[in-house]
Amino acid sequence: MSFYSQYQSRLCEVLAGLEVTDRHGHVVDTERGFDELSRVTSTIQQHNRCVYFAGNGASAAMAGHMALDFAKNGRVRAHCFNDSASVTALGNDLGFDHVFDQPIRWHGRSGDLLAVISSSGSSRNVLNAVEVARDLDMTVVTLTGLKPENPCRQLGDLNLYVDAKSYGIVECAHQVLLHAWLDRFLGHAEWAMSEAQNMRIAD
Repeated sequence: MSFYSQYQSRLCEVLAGLEVTDRHGHVVDTERGFDELSRVTSTIQQHNRCVYFAGNGASAAMAGHMALDFAKNGRVRAHCFNDSASVTALGNDLGFDHVFDQPIRWHGRSGDLLAVISSSGSSRNVLNAVEVARDLDMTVVTLTGLKPENPCRQLGDLNLYVDAKSYGIVECAHQVLLHAWLDRFLGHAEWAMSEAQNMRIAD
């Protein structure tokens, strides 16, 4: 089997093996998990609350990407904390461990949602962000991988864990799951489309 065939097969295997758990560590049916993500997102939209995304490195890029897509395509208030001035100022003044939790403390409100994206699930700044979100009575969604016992996976109201050992596969899977979340909320079914999506058409 070729390298690409094996890579494709492994990515499909990881996505098929997605493990969703709730705040108590109980396994949640995957379809029900996405239904719940859609329901919570609808509630946030209806009550003019906000979805916040946080992550480091490639996960930071996904956080920015999805904050844009949720706001532009989903008409849901959404933000991330990747601004270079904010990250460098907070990192310099308070330490890199606090580049996410401080903005959440300033802006987050009860009824908002924090989605953290962390391949390892052990980044201190991500864990601090979750702790503050809990203090503010926000809903928390986690996307992690690499090790099933990672601490972040134990902290969300919904936890999406991909059982892969490499950052590349975990990150690819996370991007798919984030888009699946938004498409489920929007009711988009790519397999049912007869024409290419036009992102210039405003609702």
